[in-house]
Amino acid sequence: MDDLAKELGMSKKTLYAHFPSKTALLEAVLEKSLQGVNADMERVTSSDLSDTAAVVHSLFSCMQRRLQEIQPAFVRDMHRNAAEVFEAAKKRRREIVAWHFGKVLNEGRRRGNLRRDISTRWMMEVLLNTVDSVMTPAKIVELRVTPDAALSTILTIFFEGVITRP
Repeated sequence: MDDLAKELGMSKKTLYAHFPSKTALLEAVLEKSLQGVNADMERVTSSDLSDTAAVVHSLFSCMQRRLQEIQPAFVRDMHRNAAEVFEAAKKRRREIVAWHFGKVLNEGRRRGNLRRDISTRWMMEVLLNTVDSVMTPAKIVELRVTPDAALSTILTIFFEGVITRP
């Protein structure tokens, strides 16, 4: 808090007047970030959804831009020192992703751009559970990737597959 107060040009006492604890500050920062992600994705999914691949790419770009702002050490420390805040942020992220990708998948299915033999609910479950399992501090470190590179790989595999075409 000392470093943050100094960087903001205010006293630590003033900082604590706005945020009664480090946890409250962390929650506010994460909520602001998640609101930004939601607003970015809302702009994408409020427009023309006819080109499913382009909309998915735009949603991915929104998420990737936001993930580039987050350093792996921050996520690791948050997971270690503020597990309840980490879990709440993860739950909120899941809701945002489910809402926006769900709109796109449902519209893509309606337009015939997605397979009809797999329900959009299954598509969402696979996507969300993959994101939940890979986008963890331990897995990011294990895979030696940044969060945005991990997300990029997940979405590439999900939407493009892994089998090459002759």
